[in-house]
Amino acid sequence: MNPTFLQRQPGSTHRTSALRIAMLALALAATGCSTVKGWFDRDGKNDKPTEPTELSEFSPSTTVSRLWSAQAGDGDSRLGLTQGPVVANGKVYAAAVDGGVRAYDLQTGASVWHYNSEYDLTGGPGAGDGLVAIGTLDGNIVVLDAETGAEKWAAKVPSEIIAAPVIGQGMVLVRSNDGRITAFDPNNGERRWFWNHDLPTLTVRGNDGVVLGPGYVFVGNDDGTVAALSLGDGRPLWEQTVGQPDGRTELDRMADVDGTPALDGTTLFASSYKKQTMAIDAPSGRPLWAQEHGGAGRVGVAGDRVVVTDPAGVVWALDKTGGSALWQQPGLARRNLSGAVVHGDYAVVGDYDGYLHWLRIDNGDFGARVRLGGGAVRAAPVVIGDILVAQSVDGDLSAYRLSQ
Repeated sequence: MNPTFLQRQPGSTHRTSALRIAMLALALAATGCSTVKGWFDRDGKNDKPTEPTELSEFSPSTTVSRLWSAQAGDGDSRLGLTQGPVVANGKVYAAAVDGGVRAYDLQTGASVWHYNSEYDLTGGPGAGDGLVAIGTLDGNIVVLDAETGAEKWAAKVPSEIIAAPVIGQGMVLVRSNDGRITAFDPNNGERRWFWNHDLPTLTVRGNDGVVLGPGYVFVGNDDGTVAALSLGDGRPLWEQTVGQPDGRTELDRMADVDGTPALDGTTLFASSYKKQTMAIDAPSGRPLWAQEHGGAGRVGVAGDRVVVTDPAGVVWALDKTGGSALWQQPGLARRNLSGAVVHGDYAVVGDYDGYLHWLRIDNGDFGARVRLGGGAVRAAPVVIGDILVAQSVDGDLSAYRLSQ
């Protein structure tokens, strides 16, 4: 199985490339370790405490129908990536290191176009305003026409891009792996502004994209903070600590906010590798509540609650108003879960073995389970209306619908 991928930042005492660390992590996977922290997680209650929990049988409360499947390409598993699809204007856009960018019809899965890139595409695609943007291992950003796949322009940033670009409000926003956010003009690729953020020495390998609010850019950072920037010029407006990077070692101090924060009205929800989740007033940066449950992945937002996964593989539902824990589901422990997404009356997470799990949003019970493929599902699935789309690191891409 695949453990948590770690990386040292350039400029640290030990200059280790991301690729070498990803290869080391894959080698360690053969020992059965789910995370580095799991090496020391022996409490005497489990003969195999570092191995993933075996899946248990349950009585399904819903039926999941697979609408279609496709193959987006290959190569993601070698680099510890979390590439996922994006949906816009009735199309699903997906990419892979060795597969280029592909567009599919959301309802049928029919292929619309294929952009065969000369680059290694390491970031998932972003889409909006008639454009699709994708990043590369070499720090290139390539922007395509969303209807035809024709290349419109390309630009360069200083570091690899493993986060999906974000397009909207007259900007193409790119997060590179050195902590920089760069804004480009969507028409010609001219750089509008950039913002730098210092990184800790050791981080979880993986950055999610930014989230846009009216005139705002919200960024989750590898040091456990969330920052708000002015969309117009990149000026920092506020910064709030979600996960406090404390501890004796670099590993202990890891506090990454890797998942894209979730904006719900004027409230921003963010979760940290330090198992801390916070609700923040988005305009001011004022904390509304903080709870000691959570992880580095995306937060799923439902009507009255948010759903998070922690590094141990426990899924939590937290009250949206006050943050109190409403339920927990430990039945996926050490299965290296993706971030959560809400699909109808269910929260959905993917795991290291290619399974997707639907949990009842009211009580956390298992409702359904399907296997996307043999590769890990690292990126949170995407939900548009009643359709959920998910992608594995092997490039397996499928769309699903629930029926009661």
